[in-house]
Amino acid sequence: MLELDSQVQYVKGVGPARAEALAAKGITSVEDLLCYMPFRYEDRSNPRRIADLRPGEMATLIAEVRNSALFRTRRMPIFEMTVGELGDRRPPEFGKSPPATIKCLWFNATYLKDRFKPGQVLALYGKVEQDKRRPDRLQLMQPQVEVLSEGEEGEEALAQSLEIGRIVPIYEGMGKGMLTSRGLRRVIRTALESVNPAIAETIPEAVRKRLGLIPRSQAFWRVHWPEPDEPLSNLQACRSAAHIRLIFEELFFLQLGLELKRRSLRERPGISFRLDDPVREALKRILPFKPTAAQKKVLGEIAADMRQPVPMRRLLQGDVGSGKTIVAFQAAIIAIENGYQVALMAPTEILAAQHYLSARSILEKAGYRIVLL
Repeated sequence: MLELDSQVQYVKGVGPARAEALAAKGITSVEDLLCYMPFRYEDRSNPRRIADLRPGEMATLIAEVRNSALFRTRRMPIFEMTVGELGDRRPPEFGKSPPATIKCLWFNATYLKDRFKPGQVLALYGKVEQDKRRPDRLQLMQPQVEVLSEGEEGEEALAQSLEIGRIVPIYEGMGKGMLTSRGLRRVIRTALESVNPAIAETIPEAVRKRLGLIPRSQAFWRVHWPEPDEPLSNLQACRSAAHIRLIFEELFFLQLGLELKRRSLRERPGISFRLDDPVREALKRILPFKPTAAQKKVLGEIAADMRQPVPMRRLLQGDVGSGKTIVAFQAAIIAIENGYQVALMAPTEILAAQHYLSARSILEKAGYRIVLL
């Protein structure tokens, strides 16, 4: 039996080679694998029949490859494939309706040339459109496609498949074909079935009850294998009960980590800057204009923080031209008048040069030395 901290290579179907592809995505443990979320879902619980399709709708088909070919035009290569109803391989007969088929088209898709073979069973998802050349026929333009089985032996296997008859999670593949979306489904399913069911809770029970969060083990199952009655819209928007539980957990520990970091910073000794009359006079000397009420308010808050013997953590927010820079210069003067140097950091070289020129014009005349590093 696997534990959440077991190495992912020990999940059946992974092994060393696939473990390397997973590690490139930051997945090294079983827990990492279970936290690898689908980026969307397909409702394959009720695949459509080709004969029932209508132009303009999004549809999922489980169909069989009839033929395919790559056509080269002046503008671009076009890959065309015809698929038919699963199991309906009867030849056309005079006086009877032909077997239902639909054409699928991909532009600039030379990479698909040798991918599909007659008899393969595919899951196709895309928008149904009317064929402009033959208005009586329908087509799928650049549908998403996944190979479900190879040849005739696939039909019986599909009855027991993880691929149809349910809402199916779709994952981003990895490792240049090492693990496709279908492969990830099977590996994640195996991990869920193999992991110790006594998954420890990570969120306090009181918090879970107050917010109505489902257990962690249940969230892992339902995010990867949704319940049949789960609205597809909730899954696509990541608003299912399973998504909400796992999203809250991530944010909960992010906030917890930030709070622990804040507490550790508050425990570190800081500099207690004096704010006496000489410092106040220095602040007045550098002002090129009368400060606004908002500027006075925020400078008072910053000065109060700087007088405390702990590090200050503060965000000053304001529109362009509201005077944030002059407030920063005033905070710098408090430190300089206390005998310290000050570094004003900027995210770009251009902005650093602009601040340097502003600081020279405002501070140098008051006797402060300004340099650009």
